[in-house]
Amino acid sequence: MCRVCLRLRVRRGWPIGMTPPSDYVDLLPSHADASLPPPALLQSQHEWLAPSRARLLRKARIAHRRRVLDLGCGYGLTLAELSRRCSGETFALDRSTTALGAVMSAHRVCGDVARLPFRDGQLDLVFMQNVLMWVDGLRPALNETHRVLDANGALVLLEPDFGGMMEWPEEGVSRDIWMSTLRRAGGDPTVGRKLPGLLRETGFRVEVSLLDSLRPPHERRWDLLSGLPLTQEEKRQVRQLKQQEMSVVHLPYFLIVAGKP
Repeated sequence: MCRVCLRLRVRRGWPIGMTPPSDYVDLLPSHADASLPPPALLQSQHEWLAPSRARLLRKARIAHRRRVLDLGCGYGLTLAELSRRCSGETFALDRSTTALGAVMSAHRVCGDVARLPFRDGQLDLVFMQNVLMWVDGLRPALNETHRVLDANGALVLLEPDFGGMMEWPEEGVSRDIWMSTLRRAGGDPTVGRKLPGLLRETGFRVEVSLLDSLRPPHERRWDLLSGLPLTQEEKRQVRQLKQQEMSVVHLPYFLIVAGKP
């Protein structure tokens, strides 16, 4: 296992990265990284995005990829999936040495998203999920990703856009609380809509889709929200919102596969 110790400039007070299969949970460090949500919440997120993630990876021809990077990997919880589906080696990069201690099936790299410790064109697939919403400086991160991908490489992204959140009835709308608390935590709640244009400016060819199905509201969303820096007034509002039965709660996700022209 390789270890290159730099610093990953990612702020994370809410989901970033993937969740392990159930047999991975026991491998997590006893002193888990406080910047990551509990494994049970990550598991819910992992399952919720699994169909979209699978479609994107197929579109990116993961079965033919030989050098795959899980960028902002957290505990390396998606690596079993990436390793199983690719035809070569996988790398797991994160800022947290504690989280990387749980990585079992990849080369571990503690690094900086704005200064990736890879040669030009060394990788042929980079995967990120809920990562760029926590990155300070999207352009340097995208430039670095473009640099380390080879001529036929692919970038796979799943990033939310809370600004387009749809909820009904109006009495239970929580969008404004999500937006304010994510910003307070250092995140960008509307990162999804910014990425297509920025990726094209960086030199990528971009294919974009959105979540295409409406699912019942997931109760674990309140646990995720409670993990953000809420004001006392927002905590009071959340307690009230929990009592409201919602028929529609839809968080748009930008599902992106980008490659070099």
